[in-house]
Amino acid sequence: MDYASLLMTLIAAPLLFALLMAVLPSKAVPRPVYEAIHVASIAAVLVLSLYVVAQVFSSGHSVDALGLWLHLDALGSVFVALIGVIGCLTGIYSIPYIRHDVETGHMTPARVKQFYVFFSLFLFTMLVVAASNNIILMWVGIEATTLSTVFLVGAYDAKLSLEAAWKYVVVCTAGVAFGLYSTVLIYANAADVMANAHEAVLWTSVVPYAAQLDGALVQIAFVFAAIGFGTKAGLFPMHTWLPDAHSEAPSPVSGLLSGVLLKCAMLIIMRFYILAVQAVGPWFPQTVMLIIGIVSVFMAALAVFSQDDLKRKLAYHSCENVGIVALFLGFGGPLGIAAALLHCITHGFTKALLFCISGNVLMKYGTRDLNKISGILKTMPATAVLMAIGFFALAGFPPFAMFVSEITGIVSGIQGGHWAIIALFVVALTIVVAACAHVVTQAVFGKAPEGMEKGDVSPLALVPEVVLVCLILWFGVAMPQPVLNGIEDATAIVLQDDGAVLHDVPLFDQLLNPDQGASAPGSSTVRHN
Repeated sequence: MDYASLLMTLIAAPLLFALLMAVLPSKAVPRPVYEAIHVASIAAVLVLSLYVVAQVFSSGHSVDALGLWLHLDALGSVFVALIGVIGCLTGIYSIPYIRHDVETGHMTPARVKQFYVFFSLFLFTMLVVAASNNIILMWVGIEATTLSTVFLVGAYDAKLSLEAAWKYVVVCTAGVAFGLYSTVLIYANAADVMANAHEAVLWTSVVPYAAQLDGALVQIAFVFAAIGFGTKAGLFPMHTWLPDAHSEAPSPVSGLLSGVLLKCAMLIIMRFYILAVQAVGPWFPQTVMLIIGIVSVFMAALAVFSQDDLKRKLAYHSCENVGIVALFLGFGGPLGIAAALLHCITHGFTKALLFCISGNVLMKYGTRDLNKISGILKTMPATAVLMAIGFFALAGFPPFAMFVSEITGIVSGIQGGHWAIIALFVVALTIVVAACAHVVTQAVFGKAPEGMEKGDVSPLALVPEVVLVCLILWFGVAMPQPVLNGIEDATAIVLQDDGAVLHDVPLFDQLLNPDQGASAPGSSTVRHN
């Protein structure tokens, strides 16, 4: 089987498993059958995604399918790998979590089938977004993620869950409409300047003509893209759906929403960022990203500090960290772009971990109110240790992965002379550190509630979290070389410059060549894509 067929199989697999579960009769089929199909679905996505991504990273060549409608390059591969890894781990965690919900009466047995069907559909829609080369299909894919996840957000038949689901649909649909305007503007302008107007819908065909596009139209289109797809990413001021949706959704769904979906929306913004830079130069798109990024970071940091609901606090952390990705894009240059891509990975792992941890706490304490959660170390020792690690990682402390991406981004901002923005950014990070430390001291330590028995969740609910902790430590201490090579290639794609390498930056020089020391300025090992 060639790699084009593998890419199509990867995208089709979760859809086929979802359809299989959908046609099975709910009452006649026991829950373990749905769980087995669910495991097969997430395992297929994990194995196929890592295999295809490894091929792209190792060869330096993209994989195309369906007549260039699908195009997986190093940039898209970063996000496909995230979908595979986090989708599998949160999918495994969902099994004990949903079992507990059924046992406690929070979810009816009939809803279990719905949950697993839409979980696989969610993976399918995100894979379409990450691998699409057709700019219309990109928009359709991001809109489809709303339709597939609204039933997951509203999985519980409760007033707050249904309210969050409706708010999610209304705000995201209205916001993503701006993304459609942006897509139509680019398509119409490209169709006028390209020799073959039929290719104006293909992103890889439009990029070589980007310099010929109308500058004013491209600027308008980029602002629309930043607002529209930024709504889905959770960027200020269209982030209002996110705290409600993330807090009311089942915890594994919250982990997948925060860890992957927000990053897929940022991927589309990066695609439009590339077109804008080529058409009007870097100043305008970088300025837009700087403004949206720093405002998102600062406003979310203040909201994080004031929240008493554990999952809402984590949701505002997502707003803050998506703002960090936008901020790093605004800094620009090889180091800024690489920091943005790295932060998508490191934050994805960290937030998936913490939302799963919040699920453990919810199963034990029956509440998300931090004022009622204390003494976790005494009641749930394993969860307490993992929770402390997760919040220290989220605060950006070494030796965890987010420290690497954040310090890389800060260096890029300093090199670019953005001193005022860096100062605001550091203040916001200080507030976030205080908020994370407060959660650890209040929830992990302290007096355990009277009458609560000591005992952790099931081992199956702890395994995904242990794996995620290992990943954030691994990526913080010794970033895997294939990942670094992939980040370097993805950075070159964003900059559209094979010579824009990271080896002349001391930090990345050491990461990319740990055994060779500093390389000569201007050295290049970027592979062509």
